[in-house]
Amino acid sequence: MDYRTLGRTGVSVSTTCLGAMMLGPWGNPDPEEGVAIVQQALDAGINFIDTADVYSAGESERIVGKALAGGRRENVVLATKFHNAMGQDRNQRGNSRRWIMTAVEDSLRRLGTDWIDLYQVHRPSTEVDVEETLAALSDLVHQGKVRYVGSTTFPASQIVEAQWVARDRHLQRFVTEQPSYSLLTRGAENDVLPTAARHGMGVMTYSPLAGGWLSGRWRRDAADLAPTAPARQRLRERFDLALPQNQRKLEAADALGGLADQAGLSLIQMAIAFVINHPAVTSVIIGPRTLEQLHSQLAADGVVLPPDLLDHIDGVVAPGVTLNAADEGLDNPHLQPAARRRSV
Repeated sequence: MDYRTLGRTGVSVSTTCLGAMMLGPWGNPDPEEGVAIVQQALDAGINFIDTADVYSAGESERIVGKALAGGRRENVVLATKFHNAMGQDRNQRGNSRRWIMTAVEDSLRRLGTDWIDLYQVHRPSTEVDVEETLAALSDLVHQGKVRYVGSTTFPASQIVEAQWVARDRHLQRFVTEQPSYSLLTRGAENDVLPTAARHGMGVMTYSPLAGGWLSGRWRRDAADLAPTAPARQRLRERFDLALPQNQRKLEAADALGGLADQAGLSLIQMAIAFVINHPAVTSVIIGPRTLEQLHSQLAADGVVLPPDLLDHIDGVVAPGVTLNAADEGLDNPHLQPAARRRSV
């Protein structure tokens, strides 16, 4: 397993990060297999785990905590996130100080730990000043409950704003950004990746297989392409083949599969290696649902794609192009037509 420094923190993390979204009812309802996935990932050399409070309503954090019990916690860089709704109360969500102070205690309890290495804002908020969010997170760092703070799926303009607010107000800054990035979702190349690099941020990208489109299963001659996993059913616009943008994804996935075959790689290996090989990326988050998927994704470690293959990939999906905007994970409200035409 290769390792890189997480931004300017000095913390060494594996270039493959274990994402735990599929551990629990959203993906694999068997908690014992979830524990085994975490522990086998650690045995393979992964020292970086990413989860979130919202994943399976906290069950993912509980599974990760159980897997790290018994002495494994000390050697793991543990990341989790807050923002999404965790109850019916309107204040059990968001980026306010009120919720952050509650959410962190809930996550610490579920994870069975005294500290979180990287505490991330799961999405930006149009309702909360980023200064309030950073101030609350800074207090958690000073209290020793959190080591570092990061952002997830922030547009480049908001990444910059948060960096300037942190410097201007002498607050903890976001040391990482977590964007969606894959062979089919290359929008981050336009501004997020270079912006994060300019600010010395570590980048941990999610969904390198584009939600399963790059698993090798989504080929033009496949007999059954119907989404099955609960997480896919919740995001049906990303898989509905009646949509033209998803037809383009199917065509691209098929062409990319052909390139992988010619290179003697699985499409999974090529897809994950493509992300890891980007100079701005620190670590790629894999999200296996089963042990079999874990092993197939670990096979990408150490794979380097030659320049001619990268050129052929660019011929299928051009740099900076995302075939389905829903795969970006966030529609920037400031870039919506109504917002561009008028202020309110």
